Amino acid sequence: MTEAQGKTALVTGGAHRVGKAISLALAEMGYNLVVNYHSSADAAQATVDEARDLGVDAMAVQADVADPAAVQEMCDIALARFGAVDVLVNSASLFDKIDFPTDDIETWQRVTRISIDGAFYVSNALAPRMLELRAGIIINIVDLSAWIPWPRFTAHAVGKAGLLGLTRQMALELAPHVRVNAIAPGPVLPPPNADPQQMAAVAARTLLERWGSPADVTRAVRYLVEADFVTGDVLTVDGGERFGHARHFGASQ
Repeated sequence: MTEAQGKTALVTGGAHRVGKAISLALAEMGYNLVVNYHSSADAAQATVDEARDLGVDAMAVQADVADPAAVQEMCDIALARFGAVDVLVNSASLFDKIDFPTDDIETWQRVTRISIDGAFYVSNALAPRMLELRAGIIINIVDLSAWIPWPRFTAHAVGKAGLLGLTRQMALELAPHVRVNAIAPGPVLPPPNADPQQMAAVAARTLLERWGSPADVTRAVRYLVEADFVTGDVLTVDGGERFGHARHFGASQ
């Protein structure tokens, strides 16, 4: 019997890419699984089927995390089914570009509502039960744009920076019983249309001069689930991409 036997994890955006890897890693740890999705119903069901093959109970629940009523309904379903959500991973994100200044207010609102408001809504709905049980873990998925601005990704970068701030605030507010941390993945999964030249250029930006993999992120998730003296922190899993530019300073002097 695993330590997670009978416990449950909910992963927003948990149907595909890194979110799916996190979902299945938690299932491998023994957590029953709630896979949140917005429009990827088939992918969510496939993830649920794979989780069940690992011997846990699993379900997919559709909800737009930017809609507080939909979030509350999703969380009510999860709590009715499993009694508690012991681990919440806020992974849902929208990677849309936006110029600044812009007339595209809709994209700004949509991106930030998912990154910041969505994580707030889900955490806010599940935290009372965690506090009642005096135990819980929340992990928020950010990225390097939380520190470093990316051209034409104003909404995304501000959303991730806001989510990092929310991580620290929730860690303060929910202590000592609920731990809240963040993970900032770097290049661990290329986009479907990436060509070899683009992938090589990205690898060259990292100190390790290579891509990682979703497994690097899931190991970080496992660590934060098990590290019961860590809260309010962020674990960067980027192969040193955040500091890769520093190698060029000496050459330019």
